[in-house]
Amino acid sequence: MYATAGEAIVYATAGEAIVYATAGEAIVYVGALTLDVLLGDLRSLKQKRSVVASLVAEVRRRHPGVAVAETGHLDLLRRTEIGVAVVASTAAHAVEVLDACERLVAERPEIELLSARQRLLNEEE
Repeated sequence: MYATAGEAIVYATAGEAIVYATAGEAIVYVGALTLDVLLGDLRSLKQKRSVVASLVAEVRRRHPGVAVAETGHLDLLRRTEIGVAVVASTAAHAVEVLDACERLVAERPEIELLSARQRLLNEEE
């Protein structure tokens, strides 16, 4: 995923991000969130796709400024990995958005959040 923030160009995938900025530019923060999720009682990969698509759509609807996608465990029936990325002008805002996305997923009764990992990067890292 590519995003722009001012003149900075950001390339982000779930788990890592690279920020390109010129000297004198405002600092840009990229937050990445990786969620390991156990899904409910499913009988087919088609059911899994439906549940995951609903989850991804809900995160996008509630937080339109983030990029979100299924990023792992694609061939496992009851497990999935969801990646979320956000670009923000402050570290606090990036963390706030990622925390809200994590809570949204954790509150869904039909799934169990097994683990969540956040990373925050800026052009100095």
